[in-house]
Amino acid sequence: MRSFILVSSIALLPALLGAQTEQASHSAVVPQPPTQLPLKHAPQPTTAAITAADLMTRLYIFADDSMQGREAGTIGNVKGTDYIAGEVKRLGLQPAGDSGSYFQTIPFKTRTLDPASTVSVGGTPMAVGTEWAAISQDSASGTDVPTVFGGTLGDSASIISPEQGAGKVVVFAFGPNSPRTGPSVAKVAMNAVAIGLILPPQFLSFVARPQQFVDNPGATPPGASKATIYLTPMSATKLFDDPVAQLKSGTGGKAISFTVRSRVEPVPFPARNVVAILPGSDPKLKGEYVAIGAHNDHVGFNHTPVDHDSIRIFNHIVRPGGAENQGARATPEQQAEVNTLLANWRSSHPGTSRPDSISNGADDDGSGSVSVLEIAEKLVAQNPKPKRSILFVWHVGEEKGLLGSAFFTDHPTVPRDSIVTQLNIDMVGRGDAWDMTGTTKEGAEIHGNPNYLQVVGARRLSTELGDVLEKVNTEGKHKLSLDYAIDANGHPANIYCRSDHYEYARYGIPIAFFTTGGHSDYHQVTDEPEYIDYDHMAKVDNFIGDLLVRLANLDHRVLVDHPKPNPMAACQQ
Repeated sequence: MRSFILVSSIALLPALLGAQTEQASHSAVVPQPPTQLPLKHAPQPTTAAITAADLMTRLYIFADDSMQGREAGTIGNVKGTDYIAGEVKRLGLQPAGDSGSYFQTIPFKTRTLDPASTVSVGGTPMAVGTEWAAISQDSASGTDVPTVFGGTLGDSASIISPEQGAGKVVVFAFGPNSPRTGPSVAKVAMNAVAIGLILPPQFLSFVARPQQFVDNPGATPPGASKATIYLTPMSATKLFDDPVAQLKSGTGGKAISFTVRSRVEPVPFPARNVVAILPGSDPKLKGEYVAIGAHNDHVGFNHTPVDHDSIRIFNHIVRPGGAENQGARATPEQQAEVNTLLANWRSSHPGTSRPDSISNGADDDGSGSVSVLEIAEKLVAQNPKPKRSILFVWHVGEEKGLLGSAFFTDHPTVPRDSIVTQLNIDMVGRGDAWDMTGTTKEGAEIHGNPNYLQVVGARRLSTELGDVLEKVNTEGKHKLSLDYAIDANGHPANIYCRSDHYEYARYGIPIAFFTTGGHSDYHQVTDEPEYIDYDHMAKVDNFIGDLLVRLANLDHRVLVDHPKPNPMAACQQ
């Protein structure tokens, strides 16, 4: 699942700022059971049935260290997508990618700031990297452009009107309630020449990093292509006479001159969706598709190994949501508990220190990827086949901002209107009592159980889809405990907007998103196959497979009875 704090440079800043002062206050941590599964597992032949053994075989392959964390645009992701394509070919699914292949390659590129770029105030150049950084989709320049302080993002009362920013460089400050996505900035500064953002100096090097994006003309929200100049509070004083904290919205500043150019290059390795079709059995309905998908990428690896076991113990006690609790620090009581558990572990496992730098993504989203493969293998063996065709898509770049699913829905390899609904599977390998699977809208912790499954978005476009889902669970005697708490309108986690299903929903395609929720290994090097609950995952997958068949066999398309969204608008749960 895409991290809420890993979307873009603009998206990251509030979370990073908040992480500086966040304190841990988790009180309902359930002790983890001893790990029973091995670090490595010899693969076994898979069968037509959806079984824990099959899922275990597949996931130990797909989330192995050899895949290097499957980051989009790397050789590790190429290896992962090769594995998926090899499996769907073996199963006999029809290729539905580019040029008769199983792959749809997205134009994934890297943008860096050209060293020749300049920013100056009153004819005096500012130092790139220490006083400013910038990013622009296209070359942008301006000479003696007026500046104006636009207010603090997230404080709607302080934000100036678009008319006040017309023809100027509009400079915003970040505050504790600043939004974590950029479209709101672009909307306010629609008529501006460029955007300025003031942030602490320690984050300047972060926003100056190469930016990865999909070169997808026509898919960019209006105004989002404006040059963005990042300033520190100190460099902002060269524009405004008062300190940032004392600036009032609408305050004019000194004129600024800038030339911002970018260098754009393709990523080193292809970033690929894997797309395949199981043709339907009904001549009248086979031209319609029920889509099912997961994301094939994760977040790769780093060059600074950590001790696997100690970080896993620490995170479970102090950061039970993993990356969701990034920056949380241990209370004295928690640190004492961590020290005790770690001492006990080392005493019972002498000489087993395990340096680890690979984020294997076993649950995120290895679990979803192999689940879709298992469901595909079951349907291939089933007779008769579902009436409608089944469209299988393993999306790339979900962790980069839903890039592969956005590209696929903008450039579908089947007619977009022929997709009846989409089922998305992302992180279905956990969900037990010791996992903090999320929080309610009010902030209460949620923990799983042996039959736990979160459902998101199933009634947001189609009430009928949600009803059919419930019936399949009941009539199929799956007995899953369906949790809708994370789907609440206005939930701060914004889960509805954070995985690939949304890219279908924005075009009015009804979706249902399935996950067993978060845990302390989320987006950590400890998200390994040995910590997955394969029996639990098999229960979930059998249910989703039955739902897929029920939807494919309906005598009508599920009814869309809610307004379709604007596909170019920002998502808000």
